[in-house]
Amino acid sequence: MTQTSTVDGPGAGTPIAAVLWDMDGTLVDTEKLWDVALYEVAQWLGGELTEAQRATLVGSNMETTTRFLLGTLGKPDTPELRADIASWIRTRTAALFGDALPWRPGAHEALTAVRAAGIPSALVTSTERELTELALNTIGREFFDVTVCGDEVGGRNKPDPEPYLLAARLLGVDPARCVAVEDSPPGTESAVAAGCTVLVVPNDVAVDPGPRRVFKETLVGLSPADLADLLG
Repeated sequence: MTQTSTVDGPGAGTPIAAVLWDMDGTLVDTEKLWDVALYEVAQWLGGELTEAQRATLVGSNMETTTRFLLGTLGKPDTPELRADIASWIRTRTAALFGDALPWRPGAHEALTAVRAAGIPSALVTSTERELTELALNTIGREFFDVTVCGDEVGGRNKPDPEPYLLAARLLGVDPARCVAVEDSPPGTESAVAAGCTVLVVPNDVAVDPGPRRVFKETLVGLSPADLADLLG
């Protein structure tokens, strides 16, 4: 059964089924930590990654990342080498995620306000479960009714709609009554394809305008009523 909640303020009476949050670059500024791992793994492979090349990987899952690195650095694309690179990245990133992660401005307050309003929330990330659990030590598991990670969607990662569709199914809600909060092109495309309205707060890379995309520079001051208003 589809759940809806209403909020006080300008969005009073507007049904909003859930808020679906991206993680890296949206809630916590972990893209900078991924930078460290990706630049270092490129050196480990005997090459270098440019800033422009790195930017194309924002919001990508592990398989996309390993294949891109192999192609960009002129290495053979074999399952064994992909596995070695993925293992190297996981180990390095786990070490970086072990410390408290830096919040994006306004993100903690926005999560708190949505939870206080009784609106269901899901975390929808391309990061794999093992690393996501480390990140949740900072973010707080109590904010989310469900979490969907990059290794839990059968290979149908962002920009495929499946991550957001799965989150909606797990919550028992209609994606069209959900607001997704994203920072990257792949994540925004995924949420839009799933039927969500997307609040885009760009971080490291620009996101193109388009249908059901509303842009905001920061999450500072964001209220549940603001999110409900996005659904019109």
